[in-house]
Amino acid sequence: MTDLDLIDRKIVTELMNDATLPIAQIADKAGLSQTPCWKRIQKLESAGILTGRVALADPAKLGFGLTVFVGIEAADHSAEWREAFGRAVAAIPEIMEVYRMAGEMDYLLRVAISDMSAFDGLYKRLTDAVVLKNVTSHFAMERMKFTTAYPVDTLNR
Repeated sequence: MTDLDLIDRKIVTELMNDATLPIAQIADKAGLSQTPCWKRIQKLESAGILTGRVALADPAKLGFGLTVFVGIEAADHSAEWREAFGRAVAAIPEIMEVYRMAGEMDYLLRVAISDMSAFDGLYKRLTDAVVLKNVTSHFAMERMKFTTAYPVDTLNR
């Protein structure tokens, strides 16, 4: 972890839990006054530690009730293929996350989609855009835990 002091870790934790908190509340929880707290937040943003502030939404209530984890085996490992694959996944907004993996699969995708028919359409768009060696899809039945907050240590050790 980047060298963050206890106050920075407290600020980051508060913002990960609720980015809508007023500066006064964040400052109070971090043990600072408002101006130094705001300056620390700006430094955390400029250092790239805080990368954005967003609202989290319920995917099912937005019509994205099906989550699919898609394992991809690359057809080849050339720079050209990787670039084409990158363009293809960037062009499909239902692909929420893409990870390049070590092990049996080369890429793991998290897809948020409305239903099986929509997933079939996404599959066809992806396979039309780039040649894939193998595609394995795993359909989530229940989201048992979800968080966007990293477990930052806020204890003074």
